[in-house]
Amino acid sequence: MTCSPNLNPAPPPAKAAVPRPAQRWLNHCLAAAGAVGLLLSGCAEEPLPGQQLRSYECLENIALDTLPEHIRHCDAVVAAFPGNPSPLNDRYLLHSLAGNETAACADIEKAASLARSIPADKLDDQLRTDLTLRQKLCRQRQP
Repeated sequence: MTCSPNLNPAPPPAKAAVPRPAQRWLNHCLAAAGAVGLLLSGCAEEPLPGQQLRSYECLENIALDTLPEHIRHCDAVVAAFPGNPSPLNDRYLLHSLAGNETAACADIEKAASLARSIPADKLDDQLRTDLTLRQKLCRQRQP
């Protein structure tokens, strides 16, 4: 059995005619949608000015090549939540990744101090465990 090319292919389907005003309107809508998408994607990296910080956002979208920027952002989160030990616990991880054990351990000590002022039933069990283990690590590193 041999295959031979089809020398008489079927013509492409005819395009539906779109009235000119409708085509222009569609083009404008598509252009506007593209512009909005471009603007939104350009702003996705940093919070918009005046946008409320959340206490859990220190560890969102971490990239090692932009670690200093993440630490600066986390500094703002810690400042926005001065009585919450969780952002300090998160910043400990960032400082540890950056190799700054002194800053990491200072954050854990402050977080542990804040945690002691929170009633036991109000503090997350995982956070309590993290703080305990990280304090032990910091004490082991001290000369």
